[in-house]
Amino acid sequence: MDSDQENSQDANAPDDTSEKEITRGITIMKSIIRDRDKAVTYNVNWNADNQLIGSNAAKLASYIGTLVRMHIPITATRWSNKELGSAKDKIWTEILRSFNIEDTTIRKKYILQLAGKRHRGWRTFLTNKYLKDKEIFFVEYDPEYPVKYAIFITEEEWVAFVAQRRDENFKKVSATNRERASNPTYAYKKGRLGYARLEEKILDETKSDATSLPPHVLWKEARVGKDGTVRDDVQHIYDECETLSQSISTAEDQENRSVLSRALNVPEYPSRVRGKGHGCTPTSLYKNPRRRNPSNQEVMETLQALQAQVLQLQKDNERYRCMEKCSSQLKETSEKASINCQNKFPEGISSCQLYLSSPTYRLVGKGKVHNTSGDLLHHRPLPDGHLKVSVDVVLDKEALLPIPDIVSETTLLRDAIGSFVAWPLDLIFIDDEVFAQGSQQLSQKIGSRQKNKRDLPVTSLPKKRAFVPRYQISLETLVDSSDMATAGAIRLLDMEEDIFGYSCTETIGKEDLEHIFRHQELGVGVIHTYIRFLYDNFMRGNDQLSNRFRFVSSSLVNKALICREPDSCREYLVKRFMASSTNNLYLWPYNSGCHWLLLAIDPLKEVVYFLNSIDGEWTNYPDMKQLVDTSIKVFRSQRQARVPRTKSSNITWIKVQCPLQRNGIDCGYFVMRFMREIINMNQIEIPITYFDEYKCAHYTRLQLEQIKEELCQYFIEKRLLSI
Repeated sequence: MDSDQENSQDANAPDDTSEKEITRGITIMKSIIRDRDKAVTYNVNWNADNQLIGSNAAKLASYIGTLVRMHIPITATRWSNKELGSAKDKIWTEILRSFNIEDTTIRKKYILQLAGKRHRGWRTFLTNKYLKDKEIFFVEYDPEYPVKYAIFITEEEWVAFVAQRRDENFKKVSATNRERASNPTYAYKKGRLGYARLEEKILDETKSDATSLPPHVLWKEARVGKDGTVRDDVQHIYDECETLSQSISTAEDQENRSVLSRALNVPEYPSRVRGKGHGCTPTSLYKNPRRRNPSNQEVMETLQALQAQVLQLQKDNERYRCMEKCSSQLKETSEKASINCQNKFPEGISSCQLYLSSPTYRLVGKGKVHNTSGDLLHHRPLPDGHLKVSVDVVLDKEALLPIPDIVSETTLLRDAIGSFVAWPLDLIFIDDEVFAQGSQQLSQKIGSRQKNKRDLPVTSLPKKRAFVPRYQISLETLVDSSDMATAGAIRLLDMEEDIFGYSCTETIGKEDLEHIFRHQELGVGVIHTYIRFLYDNFMRGNDQLSNRFRFVSSSLVNKALICREPDSCREYLVKRFMASSTNNLYLWPYNSGCHWLLLAIDPLKEVVYFLNSIDGEWTNYPDMKQLVDTSIKVFRSQRQARVPRTKSSNITWIKVQCPLQRNGIDCGYFVMRFMREIINMNQIEIPITYFDEYKCAHYTRLQLEQIKEELCQYFIEKRLLSI
């Protein structure tokens, strides 16, 4: 019985390999160690694809295997594990001591990748020799500790390694890989020579001047047996590669799949080139990196950009449709005067009530009707049967505009407060107190004007102070006496670099001056001219003011440009902010397309003061706010400022309780006065309730006339209108 049990145990025991053990000892490359101690080093060569070649290439590869067995435990399953970093550095250091290799990133990467291959081969060798039988199946018994390799492997490491290899998941992967590699379609027949040294051998034998061979040529040569015959299927793939190489450019070869991968009909793997061997990458072969797949963040950014483009196209389409609708309602230019100046309304500006007839007939707001001959709306003729109206009060918050404002993209009446819109004649009703004066009385008043002299609009100055606009009258006389009286005449005003951060020229036309004389909406030319006035009369020669206050050009940053060229607007703002070395307050008159407001920006403290004379919120201008926030964040990044986490994404916006306008045309004059008062107070911080010295509910007409007088005086003193 005992004898049977012993026989049974012997049947399951491993074969006695004590006499079959290979006579060759373990490879530790003693010759390299001895030469290193004698300060002897080996030269190595590299081919055009940055692969190891030359007489010492095999010696270096073997030495790398020795170092891997010495420094990397067999239990390491992932070569990319960061815990192996110090061991990899030791391997690289030891190689540099014995071989003349440039200590560069590309060389180190190649050597350590080769070391990773040697480590995988070492683990595979141990598995096949000690954990598998002759049929390459895992044995059931516990394998003995390989005493021969005790200098490389501890007993604890061996036990852990055996447990790893006996894991069922590993066995499944091993079986799959074994089956795939057991019967290759096109078997490699060059043993340990490798593609790089095979290429070197072919070039030496043929004495070719070429530095490298195409991948499909090497692939074919690597499958030629010792007898020199080439299988038909291998030759067929080679011939197909030759045909494809004539029709596919190198760029296509790089960007998609190589001709060899196409002929084999197999996928291309990243960071490798089929048929070239270890170390050859798309970068080294094509001299340009293969285009990588975009990251998730890049995909999302691209998607957002496309969505923004689609939204902009939708807006442009809607704007175009509105313009077509308006254009279809226009009459010929010769009829504009008779259309725009309606007899049923007093000529000039009158308070009015605004009605809508759909879905019900109702009062929706109040404002001012501008009944002026030849008047335009946003530089376009008014639609037939409509008048220009400024909206002051909204009574129905859900009321729609009769015709959407194509400039500001406004469709709701409540969003048009302080701006001009077109309103149907039959839905405008003049207030009783204005209408009672009668158009005849207004005509008599107009008829009493002096020749070449224009009265101010209906709202007159306070009677207690008999104000005489001397400079306005003088400037108007100069205009009428100079070439500026003719249409198209202009004057140029140089703007120094210190004003907006770049040198430019501002154009002033007759229309700009007419707007001042008639107290109409102001353009950017007038606003910039007043900024030049402030610079010349307050800041020039005053280091404190010139270092404290700066201006932002409304020509480079406005609603239209923010929508069309946001990147250039942001770059200008960031560049403007970067010019400051101390706390500065940047004054930016912002035009939303139909309304002026003022932003006072302190980029270092990341505070934005919002001064709006129609009591609107900054949320009504999302494009403008996003641009300012983004510019401040980029400025923060470029100056490498440290910001508390609680504030990293929050920029302080402060709505200043500034004086408010009472009509739809004063916004530009209010902005000019805001800038003047801020500079005059010489303070970086603007109180929420505005400065006590200038605090009021509304500016009087006299206060606005003072601004106009300063402008006109400046025009005269600069001799812009010399006869």
